[in-house]
Amino acid sequence: MTSSLFAALSGMRVHQQWIDVIGNNLANLNTPGFKSSRVTFADSLSQTQRHASGPSTGTGGRNPMQIGLGVLVSSIDRLFMQGALTTTGRVFDLALEGKGFFALSDGAQRYFSRVGTFGLDSQQNLVDQGTGFKVLNAQGQPVTLDVASLFPPKGTESMTIAGNLPAVVTGPLAEVLTGSSGLTDGSPAVLVSGTPGPNFAVPVGSSFAMEISVNNAAAELVTVTDGDLDGTLTITEIAAAIDSVTGVTAVVNGALIEVTSTGTGNAVSLKVNGGPAGTDLASLIGMPLTQVNGSESPVDATTDLNDLPANSVDYQVGDRINIVGEDTDGAAINAAFVYGVDGTTVNDLVAFADGLFADATVSLNASGQFVVEAATAGEAELLLEISDDAAAIGGTQWSTYATAVTTNGTGPDEVTTSTEVFDSAGTSHTLTLTFERQPFGTGWTLTASLPESEGSVVSPPITDIQFNEDGSPIGLGSVGAEVQVLFDGQQSPSVMMIDLGSDFGFDGLTQFGGIASAYVTSQDGYGDGELSNLAVDANGNVEGFYTNGQIRTLGDIGIATFANREGLSDVGRNMWIESVNSGAANLGTAGANSAGSLVSGALEGSNVDTAEQFVRLIEAQRGFQANARIISTQDEILAEVVNLI
Repeated sequence: MTSSLFAALSGMRVHQQWIDVIGNNLANLNTPGFKSSRVTFADSLSQTQRHASGPSTGTGGRNPMQIGLGVLVSSIDRLFMQGALTTTGRVFDLALEGKGFFALSDGAQRYFSRVGTFGLDSQQNLVDQGTGFKVLNAQGQPVTLDVASLFPPKGTESMTIAGNLPAVVTGPLAEVLTGSSGLTDGSPAVLVSGTPGPNFAVPVGSSFAMEISVNNAAAELVTVTDGDLDGTLTITEIAAAIDSVTGVTAVVNGALIEVTSTGTGNAVSLKVNGGPAGTDLASLIGMPLTQVNGSESPVDATTDLNDLPANSVDYQVGDRINIVGEDTDGAAINAAFVYGVDGTTVNDLVAFADGLFADATVSLNASGQFVVEAATAGEAELLLEISDDAAAIGGTQWSTYATAVTTNGTGPDEVTTSTEVFDSAGTSHTLTLTFERQPFGTGWTLTASLPESEGSVVSPPITDIQFNEDGSPIGLGSVGAEVQVLFDGQQSPSVMMIDLGSDFGFDGLTQFGGIASAYVTSQDGYGDGELSNLAVDANGNVEGFYTNGQIRTLGDIGIATFANREGLSDVGRNMWIESVNSGAANLGTAGANSAGSLVSGALEGSNVDTAEQFVRLIEAQRGFQANARIISTQDEILAEVVNLI
């Protein structure tokens, strides 16, 4: 009569275990990478009341008669269904879509996890943020990222040119020279004190000090002492002390001190550094400690030549500014503009230069650049150079505004473009490429050039660049498509291959009837670069992005797979270890061996289905209650039996 008690007791036990599993599932509802568990039951032993018997001549067979003795837990299984991904935006928050696991190590034991909350430690090891365990790569070694090294430079070895060379000659153009930079009207840097005078109270006989740096040069010390022992410093004596600093003037403007740089332009700056605490002159007069700079704006007709930022020493009346050059026909020009006699403003200088050319005009454009334009179309010998006479007191860096040809008189028969190239040390240079139509036929010659201060092109021009009637290129000429450049400081020239596109194709340079538009689409050189960003791709490669535009793989993240992942042993903290039934870990990369793909900037969520767990909880509760009712019922029956006595 008591077997039902023990059967029901076993039922209560297994349903309690089921509730324990459900409780653990719900507790980890929001645990990243958590895998829910399920419970399966099996019946226990059965007590045989009667064995089975086979049929005979007179009777049929009978089935066995058995009474079950309860239930047991057959298995508690992990359910490795994929969890939903949640984006975090953090590079080393990694999620897996597939059957793989991240591999970690504490130096003695390997662990496996679905949670990629990783980061870099002080030695640039990629580690799990929660435990500090090191992340392993596909070779089973800790992932260490070199984030400090520069990306080495690479000299330009090839470049690609596309665009169009005009098929039709439309005639020559008027040659134009344009200044390399515009003339600007410079303003000084100005600092104004914030505490009004005329007197400032100080300890009797004390000295107050501060420093002033002009144009980021070494700071000069300014010290003012209460020499008359009256406990005050006057605004006048403070301004006089500041005025003694080289490169500035200081005046009293109202009740404040105004400090002005003697130079003008963007490159001019003033910076005040405070003195010792308690005797800080800057604090006493309220002088700002923030650096201020001068400013520049395009010149107008009234701008004085002494206000140009390139002017280092003011011109005096009688100073001569030499103007030399050539007119369109090559006729020499040599004259001197006398400051104070021929004028003092930029407009006076431009008008003077304009009067020296018989077949060209000299003017300033909206950007303040010198513009020399031939009056007639065609090839010209235009030249304009401005410099200070050796005897002049004043001085201006006129090379800042030097002119160069921007429109060639030969017109569309010459097409010029330029590109940035790099030498083997990673130094940037500007290489100019000029296509010139050959005198006969439709062929072109490509000539490369480099500023003289940076080196020289030592290879001959690329000749006989020919095109078909449909505008597609035929070939690259007689000497091969390469340019050899000997950069300053190099012992041997750098060879740069020129790709003009495929023969008979339209993927590169063409010769159509349109305008000239030849340009360099790409070149493979670059300077050195610092690491600016990190990313992890779908295969687990850690990519470094550098300031020179290059990308380098700094490491890889290993992904482990198992013959039987349900056989892994859970050791807590979202980690598993191998067991005899899981099989050994097979380390590889994401995307291989069913490992799945890797997603950066995301975490895998728990795969617990809340609704399902509550349904299972109801089932477990009812099962527990039913078994408890069996015990209470059997107890009543036993009580009746006892009461029979």
